[in-house]
Amino acid sequence: MPAVLDLVYVALLTVAWPIYEYFIDWPAFQRWLRDKPRQARLYEYWRTFCLQWLLVAIGVAMWLETGRPWSALGLRAPDGWRLWLSSGAILLLAARTARSAAALARSPEKRARVRERFKNAGALRLMPYTTREFGWFLALSLTAGVCEEFLFRGYVIRALSPWLSWWGAAALSALAFGLLHTYQGRKGVIVVALVGVIMTLVVAATRSLYPAIALHALMDAGNGLVFWIALREEPLQGAALEAPAQS
Repeated sequence: MPAVLDLVYVALLTVAWPIYEYFIDWPAFQRWLRDKPRQARLYEYWRTFCLQWLLVAIGVAMWLETGRPWSALGLRAPDGWRLWLSSGAILLLAARTARSAAALARSPEKRARVRERFKNAGALRLMPYTTREFGWFLALSLTAGVCEEFLFRGYVIRALSPWLSWWGAAALSALAFGLLHTYQGRKGVIVVALVGVIMTLVVAATRSLYPAIALHALMDAGNGLVFWIALREEPLQGAALEAPAQS
């Protein structure tokens, strides 16, 4: 029975959730942007925040019910060279993000180029434009790091490994992770799926979810910082209400 429930839960994460995001959540967000542009992103942040923690709570309850060790999900700290490797990667990403943000803050031309380059990207609508939005986006970044790594690089892989092998389950997990972001268009799905592959390799190399969680949260927060610096000069309804390019 636990294996059957695991598969139902995995189907919820890999099939039902992407369908919900594309056909229900994203259209609702577009309506909010049109009707309530000043609250739309905050509404979406809160809805995503609540949904992801709810899904994690279900997974945690199921895992506790079966008495399986948390280490089987990768919830253990890396040690030895794996700790040093993951720490170095986190510091390198933090330094790169800080350098990019500082360069962007100093250059109006670079900020204009960022706005022009991404003006038709669907994901741009989710980026923070105001200081308040940026603060909540940081909380959302931490949520995405913890929840999405627990769900996709943790639970999905462990649940499917007995049938598909660890690497087969990891490949399916990365694909499902990309499809969760279908609203970003074909290019967005590919990019996100590749990020899923990278996070999977991090988990495989360190034998822990924690470095992937930290890198994922830092990556999302860094993207939010960069776009906030570039977009805060724009009128609230500017790029936010442009139709995203379909690929």
